[in-house]
Amino acid sequence: MRYSLLDVAWVGPGETPADALRGAVPLAQAAERSGYERVWYAEHHNMPQIASAATSVLIAHVAAHTERIRVGAGGVMLPNHTPLVIAEHYGTLAALHPGRIDLGLGRAAGSDQNTARALRVTSASAAAFPQDVLELRGFLTGEPALAGVRAVPGHGSNVPLYILGSSLFGAQLAAALGLPYAFASHFAPAALDAAARTYRSTYQPSPEHPGPYLIVSANVVAAETEEEAAEQHQVSVRYRARMLLPRGPQLTDADIDSALDSPMGQQIKAMHAHTAVGTPVQVQAQLAELAERAEADELMLAPAAVDRRDRIRSVELVPAPVRLPSP
Repeated sequence: MRYSLLDVAWVGPGETPADALRGAVPLAQAAERSGYERVWYAEHHNMPQIASAATSVLIAHVAAHTERIRVGAGGVMLPNHTPLVIAEHYGTLAALHPGRIDLGLGRAAGSDQNTARALRVTSASAAAFPQDVLELRGFLTGEPALAGVRAVPGHGSNVPLYILGSSLFGAQLAAALGLPYAFASHFAPAALDAAARTYRSTYQPSPEHPGPYLIVSANVVAAETEEEAAEQHQVSVRYRARMLLPRGPQLTDADIDSALDSPMGQQIKAMHAHTAVGTPVQVQAQLAELAERAEADELMLAPAAVDRRDRIRSVELVPAPVRLPSP
């Protein structure tokens, strides 16, 4: 089982986006020390608590401050961009950091309606996602669909592509294209089982990927004691509820706890159903159970503690399982 890290450069209480971006480096370095396969950054817009909107810039910064771990997007919301520009961005990253760059692709705009307007995104943009993936793949493999147009850098770089999703659509597309699939069960767990079955049962082998490869994400709160982990988890749930509940920032902890028992609060808690909480031994056992249930090839962990030091400590306490050489 491989472990990887999912980060959005959380802007914690009292922090600025600059603090969050600087803090991305020690978290990635902790993941590298713990034997994680990759670290991915997610594209979100108009969200004050998330500083990872410019994924390619953040990837370049983190890759320059790490040595082995793969660094990539988890993901780029392709409807917000043209395939040629993304091929150039990630081709540049691959040229600067050979063999270490990943490119995960999603079809959601990752924003509200007004932000979508600011991004010049329309309903047709999302509908074109499958074709845009093919166009992007052509630019990266050096077989562009548009005659006479090359991505420089990017042409022939073969930056690995991954399809991201939280529904059956992404599973079906990844299977049809013969690409690895990453399911966002850290915030949208409901369709995990159906998506995993669909992806594996309908997978069409490709030259690069003769078999399916499934990445499943999960939130993680690990601490030296069970009580400490439970406390960090409670603070994390309250923090996220404040972002989603009406008047959330004005509510006290008692108000938040009461609101979490409401129907809307239950929906918020359900979003984080796949969260491993406890001591390192407990967390590893919970992660193993999730991996077995989904038949996952890799788990992508999203440290959920609010305090940056606690997120780093979670990664240090939950190292990737040692991979033994094949006999």
